Amino acid sequence: MSRAFIKEQDGDQLSSELPARPQSPYVNYVSPAGLRQLQARVRQLVEQKAALAAQDDLANRQQRVNLERDLRYYEERLQRAVPVDPKAQPDDRVHFGATVEVVDGGGERFTFTIVGEDEAEAASGKISWISPLATALLDARVGDIVTWQRPAGNKELEVVSISKGGS
Repeated sequence: MSRAFIKEQDGDQLSSELPARPQSPYVNYVSPAGLRQLQARVRQLVEQKAALAAQDDLANRQQRVNLERDLRYYEERLQRAVPVDPKAQPDDRVHFGATVEVVDGGGERFTFTIVGEDEAEAASGKISWISPLATALLDARVGDIVTWQRPAGNKELEVVSISKGGS
């Protein structure tokens, strides 16, 4: 059959579902604050979906398709969430939820909090528990020197203090 007789999709015929957003292969550890953030995001998406349901134009249909994909993603993230209470973790070792102060060889101090993937925000010092930096820090004690393996070259950091995260 010639391609001349095959109907191409019009802009009117949008796919009713986008492919799923990929999920991380790692356990979805979350802090209490991270769990609340996921719950709030799901509520927000449900509200947006309800608001768009009343409208029926092409732009809103595409927006609804995108929104439904995001909603499926966050609902699965929430379903896979494994809450970790930082206060129940050991005091003497770096753990999920801990806030860690380190000093590098040049004397510069940095503070990081180890959080879940969805909570990570480098600008705020919140690093994912699966990041190379968190991996280097996990299970270290005050006074330990850890090696942070970076693309720019390894960097040694001394753990100065460990405090339990909260939220």
